[in-house]
This record gives sequence, C-alpha cells and structure tokens, in this order.
Amino acid sequence: MRQRSLIAITAALAAGALTLTACGSRDDDGGSDSGNGGGGTTVVIGVDAPLTGDLSALGLGIKNSADLAAKTANKEKTVDGITFKVEALDDQGQPSVGQQNATKFVANDKVLGVVGPLNSSVGESMQKVFDTAKLVEVSPANTNPALTQGVDWQTKKVRPYKSYFRTATTDAIQGPFAAQYVYNDSKKRKVFVIDDKKTYGAGLAATFTQEFKRLGGKVVGTEHINPDTKDFNAVATKVKNSGADVVYYGGEYPQAGPLSKQIKAAGAKIPLVGGDGIYSADFIKLAGASGNGDLATSVGAPVEELPSAKEFVANYKAAGYKEAYEAYGGYSYDSAWAIIEAVKKVVEANDGKLPSDARAKVVDAMQDVSFDGVTGKVSFDEFGDATNKQLTVYAVENGAWGSVKSGTFTG
Repeated sequence: MRQRSLIAITAALAAGALTLTACGSRDDDGGSDSGNGGGGTTVVIGVDAPLTGDLSALGLGIKNSADLAAKTANKEKTVDGITFKVEALDDQGQPSVGQQNATKFVANDKVLGVVGPLNSSVGESMQKVFDTAKLVEVSPANTNPALTQGVDWQTKKVRPYKSYFRTATTDAIQGPFAAQYVYNDSKKRKVFVIDDKKTYGAGLAATFTQEFKRLGGKVVGTEHINPDTKDFNAVATKVKNSGADVVYYGGEYPQAGPLSKQIKAAGAKIPLVGGDGIYSADFIKLAGASGNGDLATSVGAPVEELPSAKEFVANYKAAGYKEAYEAYGGYSYDSAWAIIEAVKKVVEANDGKLPSDARAKVVDAMQDVSFDGVTGKVSFDEFGDATNKQLTVYAVENGAWGSVKSGTFTG
C-alpha cells in the first residue's frame, strides 16, 4: 500500500472466513516463539504493522504471515544453526510511532531484518533509521514510488536508501492500471477524484489522474478529506452535483467504505474505485449493500491462479491463527522469507556462522535474493522494487470481492 510478487488474496479468505486458534506462544508485545528451530543462534525478524485500530485487520494478517514463514524455516531447518523468532510492534498506522518502533528494532542486536510497514507514510518515517543502522526492511505493502525511486521519480529515479526493499509493486503502476481499466473497460469518462492527503492516498490518486487524463478522460472535481472523520456528506453532495460517472478514491478502507455509502445515499449511483488500500473485507462491511459494483486494484494475481499460494493458505490454516491473512499475507510471508534467504546466504558465506557485521551483509545479500515464493517469483530490481509487476482488478459482487481482470500496466 502501501501505502501494500505478487498475490492478491481472494474474497472469501480476505473476508476473514477462517476462524482459527492461535499457535505458538505469544506475549503481550506481539512476539512469538515461531516454533522449534534448528540451532543455537536466534535471529529475530521484526514486524511493524498496525496491530490495533482501524487498519488492524491488515496488520494482523501481516504479522501472522511473517510468523508462519519463521515457523516454516525453523521446521525445515532452512538455515543450519539458526532459529528464527518474530517480534512484532504496533505502529497504529502512525509515522511517529513507526519511527519509534524502528529505533527499538535497531537497539535489539538480534534483529537482522524487519517486515513492514503497511502504510507508505510510516515506511517513509522508518527508512533513515534503518539505513543508518544497516538494517534491512522489506515491506509487503508500501506502494508509494518515492520510497525506492526518490521524490523526483517521475523525471529522475534515484534510490534513496540501500536497506529498503518491497515485495509489492508501486503506485506508478497501480494508479495507471486502474485508470486504464476505468476508461477502457468500464467506459467511464468523467471522474471525481478524492484522497486522504496521506502519502499513499495522495500519491495513488495523482498517478491515476495523470493516466486517466492522458487517455482522454475528464476530472470533473477533486476533494481532500480528513481521514479522522466518517462524515462525508459534504463531499458526497459535490460528487452528486459534478455529474461524475465514477469516483476514484486514494486512501484506505476505514474511510472508503463510509464514503462509498454516503455518495450513493446522496443520489450518485456510481462506482467508487480505489487501490489496494480498500481491498479488504472490512470495506464491504462499511460500505454495506451499496458497495456492490465498487472496484479495487491490488498487486498480484488471484490466489486461485497460484498453486504456491494454495500451499500457503493450507499452512496458514493449519498453523491456527485466529485472524485472516487478508490482502498482504502472501507478500508478508515472502518478505519474511526474503530475509530468511538473505540470512542463509550470509551464514553460508561465513563458514556456517553469523559474521560480526551480519546486518550490513544481509542488506547486501538481499539485493541478489531470488526464489519462487507464495506470490510468484520474488526478486528485486536496482531500486529494491519487486520485479513482478502484475496487478488485478476486483469488484464487489453480492457482498464479496471477485476478480474481474488481471494483467500488467502498459504505459
């Protein structure tokens, strides 16, 4: 997201249809023993995500999926002499908290990599802290292009931090992909664009708008909302009066659901379209019956098309987590596994032991990590971005998300 290769989780599973019981001993700060390992040296994989609050459905899926990767590595003794342990911190979706968490992870010398965060704005706050400490960070959800390609990414791509990687593709692809679907497939010509002013939402709305206008579409109105409110009646009236035949929202499901509902209530019976930030079962709960026909893009391919993801689903269920893995479970598992693979490279290159400069070595090793993951082929380009650029459009149909088109952006 986030700000968020590649797999999109199917509707029924993303909806939290699995009701499961927790496996492994957990403590109050989100830690887990991650199962029985294969050696005397413990390596901690940190997880930063919103574990409480409006976005906790996604955050808990991220934490659990990373934990499953650690359990699997320990069970299979993937790295001789190393036992992996996951320790999770709650960023509450707030950049300032995320930055504090980054400092805590750096202070624990057993932490050799961090999975997360969910939000691009939180990721932005953590990058320098991790990079200064040479601690690798792999986000399963951040999608703002500037995090890997610099603030001037549209004209000159410069990687700002060597230690930052992600398994999700960026909004430089996601926004235009949505615009092409809306214009070419849905035949919509007049869009009202709304965003939540945050790094992810504003960036995604901007890339959508640029491509929609390039295709010949017209932006008939724009608005920025306060993500702390749930009263969108004023903007809903503006949408109704604009004559728009579609709404594009850059932001996340806690606001998108009520926004969609209130737009329809105002008399604008038009679809709301968003990015991976609204692709959650909770969006459907919040939007209610009026959410039918709304659309979301998400990185990756539908889970039913990926045999590797079916194994992940089965293992997740067997592990007994009480929360669904949601939209970023597959990416989170692959982010954790990328850290595991990098640690393995470092250990094997050092006669089976961790070197004194293990963190820096793991950062270097991550650049060359390549494996067949839950989400497909996982590897990173020169910017630390996922090399898999596939996306999927989902529609709300009869109270559930269903895939309607998969492909890659052709710009």
